[in-house]
Amino acid sequence: MIDLYYAPTPNGWKISIMLEELGLPYRVKPVNIRAGEQFNPEFLAISPNNRIPAIVDHEPADGGAPFSAFETGAILIYLAEKTGRFLAGDLRGRSTTIQWVMWQMAGLGPMLGQHGHFALYAAEKVPYAIERYRDEAARLYGVLDRQLAKTGAYVAGDYSIADIACFPWTMTHKAQGFTLEDYPNVKRWYAEVRARPPVQAGLAIGKFVKEPFDEESRKIMFGQRAKEVLGKK
Repeated sequence: MIDLYYAPTPNGWKISIMLEELGLPYRVKPVNIRAGEQFNPEFLAISPNNRIPAIVDHEPADGGAPFSAFETGAILIYLAEKTGRFLAGDLRGRSTTIQWVMWQMAGLGPMLGQHGHFALYAAEKVPYAIERYRDEAARLYGVLDRQLAKTGAYVAGDYSIADIACFPWTMTHKAQGFTLEDYPNVKRWYAEVRARPPVQAGLAIGKFVKEPFDEESRKIMFGQRAKEVLGKK
């Protein structure tokens, strides 16, 4: 059994989708990030960066004590290695897949996250920041489009953790004002991935979050109260 510490965000969806794809038994441990539960000592013990998602594997492959993992790229690789799925076994295929997972972790996710923050959530609109991150997000969509044109299929060739890493962030394209008509290969890939039943099941996990996004939530989520909240734990 795997415990999934989770909130329904692009990063959370990566792992719920992966677990659904693998068919592994898991139980959801909701983390209300708007209320600051990511700063609870119990959660920090398994996710020291106070970010969701994180997992605890109660049946690790080495047969030892429960094993925890944080950071989505690391979790995806861990689960792929545990099951022998969605990560090629040959040197070139494995390296290519991991390269694209790292690309998502270092580029696509953070840049779309920053654009989303400044364009959609920031209390004060900063035109320079919005333009800066929008331009970089558009560049990264272009990188993804060219890679998918090259493979003609999925990000690293066969369907893999690279697709599972990238797809949830591209789900934000409409909210962020991007159109996939500008990226025909991404559009084709996006439709194919979204149609997968395990992806749909993973996206349906955690629709329990109904809390209002008020000023207090904004302060907690965007770090203005991180020091204060941590000081109370």
